[in-house]
Amino acid sequence: MESKNIINNILRPAGKRYRQMCYALGMAASALLLTSCGDFFDQESDHVIYTENARLSNPSDSIYSVVGIMTKMQALADRTILLGEVRGDLVDVTDVTSSDLRDVALFNIGNDNKYNQPRDYYAVINNCNFYIAHADTSVRNNRNENLFLREYAAVKAYRAWTYLQLVINYGTVPFVTEPILTKAAADRDYPRKGIAEVCDWLIQDIKPLAGVDIPRYSAIGSVDSRFLYFPIHLLLGELNLWAGHYKEAALSYYNYITTANGANSVYPTGANSVFWVRSSTTWDLYNDYGWSYNFSDETYYSNRELITMIPGDSIPSSGNYSQLRNIFNTTQANEYKASLVPSEAMIELSAAQRYCQITSDLDLIYAPQSLSGLLKGDLRLYRTWYTMGNAIYNNKRVDYQEFRKYQTRNVHIYRRQMVYLRMAEALNCAGYPRFAYRILAGGVNDDVIKNMVIPYYRADSLYLSQFRFPVSSNNGYIVSNPAYPNASYYNTIGIHDRGSGWSAYSQYYQLPYNPDITDSLALIAYQKEGVEQMIVDEGALEFAFEGTRYYDLLRFALRRGEPSFLANRIYGRRGEAKRGTVEAEIKSNLLDSRNWFLNWNGKIGIEVTDSK
Repeated sequence: MESKNIINNILRPAGKRYRQMCYALGMAASALLLTSCGDFFDQESDHVIYTENARLSNPSDSIYSVVGIMTKMQALADRTILLGEVRGDLVDVTDVTSSDLRDVALFNIGNDNKYNQPRDYYAVINNCNFYIAHADTSVRNNRNENLFLREYAAVKAYRAWTYLQLVINYGTVPFVTEPILTKAAADRDYPRKGIAEVCDWLIQDIKPLAGVDIPRYSAIGSVDSRFLYFPIHLLLGELNLWAGHYKEAALSYYNYITTANGANSVYPTGANSVFWVRSSTTWDLYNDYGWSYNFSDETYYSNRELITMIPGDSIPSSGNYSQLRNIFNTTQANEYKASLVPSEAMIELSAAQRYCQITSDLDLIYAPQSLSGLLKGDLRLYRTWYTMGNAIYNNKRVDYQEFRKYQTRNVHIYRRQMVYLRMAEALNCAGYPRFAYRILAGGVNDDVIKNMVIPYYRADSLYLSQFRFPVSSNNGYIVSNPAYPNASYYNTIGIHDRGSGWSAYSQYYQLPYNPDITDSLALIAYQKEGVEQMIVDEGALEFAFEGTRYYDLLRFALRRGEPSFLANRIYGRRGEAKRGTVEAEIKSNLLDSRNWFLNWNGKIGIEVTDSK
């Protein structure tokens, strides 16, 4: 009865804030519950790759164990993307979509669904727990350097990322930090923790290791190993954002940006965009200026958009071959029938943007709304999704579809623009919507922060002055200038500028302002709400199909304590003309926040029961 009352209380949407809702969801399903993990840890499998009782005290054992953990993570790669995308509002299923994937889209994920396998997460976690418990961190080399500290930090980061994925998908999870090596240990009762609890624990766990460099293994197979780690500063940003510590989250993302290329380095947004070439009213030429290159498996220093990926096997018959290419694209392997297409909501959102151009005479003009197809509005969808009906492909007549974000066997998890957008989200939540807006439109550097941000938040100038994006060198953060629209030396633009032109100057993309609001705090609250909507839309425009959408909607809905925020977007994904009873049923179910999460056999997740 006590748990039922807690559930009833948290489902009241008005007035709830993010951490309250996260903790309440965890309490609802796990306040006084303990869960046996026996179903997650099969003692006859290779759940722990290295099971000797001796401590990991030599390099070969350590490297073997770390690479073994990487192998276990491959089972999570496709699932991370698909659970984050198919449950969102940016894609739709087709007639050939598998029943398991269709059920994900319908929020009807049963215990036997291939995408509902918590054991795979615990396989990674248990191997990490074993490594952390057994690594001999006292061993030093002849230069008195700690021999295993980099690997130790990397493994703690693997565990943190995996636990974060587990808890945001299941809501509450059995939380185990010691290695389980026996059936007796597996059958023990373990407490469940919710999102905020897990994040808070992990923050304290990895924070002392934030300054530790990644291991240096050169290439593993054909992949530069530097792409295979989760930077701790970035993870601290993620964990703090989910836990509701917004100032800490913004600083953590910033700390990653300033150390991504080494201590005190610069890591600007880059200038890659999709834009119209002619600075006139003839809207018939465009260029992608390398924007599509953001999705390639680049070399580490060529572009540096990619941060972290999970490598996939190269042989389709292997157990860890990524199927994302065959799910999103038409290929010979799927008989030229793709399983996912952009949703009507995604197409409508892209078309609703207004492309702003500044001519060589410094006149402001907008691309007409009469442009055909995907050339209307934001241009990024045009460069992401390509179709051709009744085409000849490999000597066969087919309807061809290509997602340029899925042309590689490896699964991309983090990239540079994601860090900047999450930093904008954290800053907006912390009460600095002007700062967040400038990340979206125009870009930021020290001059922008000094002139356009700090004067509006004088009481917090000490906090804001910690964000330094210097412009004093050629390698600094150089923001684009409309007086020189064709110059090529810019390295920092707003995220919205990547597909919609000179956004900071567009009358359709301004910082929300209401002249009737005279109270400064009320105005900030008004602007926060408006910028939040802009961030939600930008997450779709820049990261569509990359597996982040549902998690973003979930995080915003939790923060707002507003189930309709998530439910309405999922309901609207097929557009008004195609919505039916199925969409209405999904919306009704999603108004109960317990249905936002997976559950499995009553062992993990928030189990939905009749609360009457």
